[in-house]
Amino acid sequence: MFSHVMIGVNDMNVSKKFYDATLGALGIAPGKIDPKGRCVYMTPTGIFLLTKPINGEPASHGNGSTLGFAAQTPELADAWHAAGVANGGTACEDAPGVRSGPGIDLYLAYLRDPDGNKLCALHRM
Repeated sequence: MFSHVMIGVNDMNVSKKFYDATLGALGIAPGKIDPKGRCVYMTPTGIFLLTKPINGEPASHGNGSTLGFAAQTPELADAWHAAGVANGGTACEDAPGVRSGPGIDLYLAYLRDPDGNKLCALHRM
């Protein structure tokens, strides 16, 4: 459904370090800085980008927004969470674990990145 997701960041070096660590825990290669100064993470299923806002204003997080990353196992979701906390992220929501809904069990781990964006690693049980 989605071709790419782009989020605004205030400090590219801090954000790249955080996302290289968290996405690296999920098996994604480190981001590459493109000619426009954006950090690009390419995967077979989509593209994730970090950018300083083009209007020159500070980046801010969306209240009520969550960006989810697929994790192949609960252990990878835990590794993603640990890498985030160790690299400038903040744990949020409940501790990583199974959440049950109507007919589905999900393993979820939540973080806020250095700019306050809410993130989730999700594994479908």
